[in-house]
Amino acid sequence: MFRALKSPNYRLWVAGALVSNIGTWMQRVAQDWLVLTELTDNSGTAVGITTGLQFLPILFLGAWAGLVADRYDKRRLLLLTQTVMGLTALALGLLVFLGVAQLWHVYVIALVLGVASAFDAPARQAFVSEVVAKPDIPNAVALNSASFNVARLAGPGLAGLLIAWVGTAPAFMINAASFVAVLIGIWRMDVSALNRSAPVPRGKRQIREGLAYVRGRPDLVVILVMAFLVGTFGFNFQITNAMMATTVFNRGPTEYGVLGSLVAVGTLAAAILAAARGRFRMRYLIGGAIGFGVAGLAASLMPSFWWYAALLVLVGLTAVTFLNSCNTSIQLSVQPRFRGRVLALYMAVVQGGTPIGAPLVGWIGDVLGPRWAVGLGAGIALVAGLWALYLVLRGRFEIRDDNPPTGALPVTKTD
Repeated sequence: MFRALKSPNYRLWVAGALVSNIGTWMQRVAQDWLVLTELTDNSGTAVGITTGLQFLPILFLGAWAGLVADRYDKRRLLLLTQTVMGLTALALGLLVFLGVAQLWHVYVIALVLGVASAFDAPARQAFVSEVVAKPDIPNAVALNSASFNVARLAGPGLAGLLIAWVGTAPAFMINAASFVAVLIGIWRMDVSALNRSAPVPRGKRQIREGLAYVRGRPDLVVILVMAFLVGTFGFNFQITNAMMATTVFNRGPTEYGVLGSLVAVGTLAAAILAAARGRFRMRYLIGGAIGFGVAGLAASLMPSFWWYAALLVLVGLTAVTFLNSCNTSIQLSVQPRFRGRVLALYMAVVQGGTPIGAPLVGWIGDVLGPRWAVGLGAGIALVAGLWALYLVLRGRFEIRDDNPPTGALPVTKTD
């Protein structure tokens, strides 16, 4: 289950990421609470706009960012992007601490953070394949997810308590400080032990070349379409949980933090199970999407806060089962020289659809009610999963491995 940790570089990477991710989740909760209760009068639309601005750059810059990840040293690129992201947290923390924060400040900082994240995401995802050997990639992807979700388990609860005690400013400050851990981890890595892929030389139409590669892989197209639908309309937990906690169940910041932590219980369980499996199976990709849709629809109908909270464990488990399956299939099957560009496109459809989905979900929550917002995302995810199942049953969807012979994907269309 922990075989990727035999690499000293990977141990540095995952330890720094754990600390930084705890801070990131604290900021996410604090940012939504700041907008929802301190800068507006419980406006789900404003929270959706903030989230949308944070993910908007990856939609427009994702392809270019993927090419940058393929062309330049990923380790140095990460040192730059992580530094900028830490500075945005510091800036927002100072504005809130000084009592001068306004809604437009949050919007601008979210946009700057989004630009840095757009370049960080493909480099960070592709860097995993350089830190560990190919046979350990599925395990490393799963352990990355486990680290992320341990942070997701701890961060929202800590943020909720901190907000209730002293307000939102300390959460932003803690996040800014947490980036030091990941920067130290990256800096201390043994560069000679990295499995670096050859950098893509400068040339014309390289972004088009990456898109053409994806178009020539119908299996990747199906995965990307599913990821777009599920990510855009289903992964808006910060918005829907905030609205459900405040509007439907009349709860405060502590209970809102609990909801985030319970999602993380499920996501952590899914990551641990993926680490134990150590291989890709089609059933987890499709089952994750269908299960997420069913669990989300059930949660939208729950009559009490604690019943809703309990269903979020299953929502988190199915969500990460789906995401891990998408990520692992791409990491293992794509040619190394295209990996950054394909992962950038994957991150663009998972996160870049948020500027569309987040404001829409927030608006639906304001107009029709939070339960409709939760149900909409879940229903779309269910349709995406059933569509993929139909393609498999018709023999039109199976994963192709373009990166043999050292670790072919152990999967068939009926697996």
